Amino acid sequence: MVIYLTKNLVLLGMMGVGKTTIGKILSRKSGLKLIDVDKLIEKKEQISISNIFQSKGEGYFRRLEEITTIEILKKNYKKIIALGGGAFINPKIRKTVFNKSISFWLDEKLEKIEKRVSKSVRRPLINNNNSRDFIIKLFNQRKKIYNLANFRIKCDKMTKIQIAEKILNIYEKNKNSK
Repeated sequence: MVIYLTKNLVLLGMMGVGKTTIGKILSRKSGLKLIDVDKLIEKKEQISISNIFQSKGEGYFRRLEEITTIEILKKNYKKIIALGGGAFINPKIRKTVFNKSISFWLDEKLEKIEKRVSKSVRRPLINNNNSRDFIIKLFNQRKKIYNLANFRIKCDKMTKIQIAEKILNIYEKNKNSK
């Protein structure tokens, strides 16, 4: 099935929720290109996000994330874009997402997110603060902002394929709305 997008389809949510994985499935099903913002930043900087955090700090990364994300959103149409976990918290990024895209919050249970990110060495915020309390605090802070997305997809009782199909169905029904 080929989907003809009139706006970008943006995936957002906590680290470890599956934005890249779902984005790849959406890309295969729709024939559209996936742009993973974190991977693009790593390619541009030629180092991992973890190393950017370590060598240049979170502030540097967040500025780079803002510039890169807004540039991608403004110059690309008809793409699937997976944001970094903290990108949508930025009001400038959020405003651009609302103007150029339809956004989907991939909402997963905290326990599942915690299990996924605790195994990863690629999560700089978690690597520096690997306590359960920190993950809970971050999740509770961010979910208030994530809830502003156009659509919330509760992922806990669906397979990845079902999540992608639900997103495509919702998108198709709403792609021409303002």
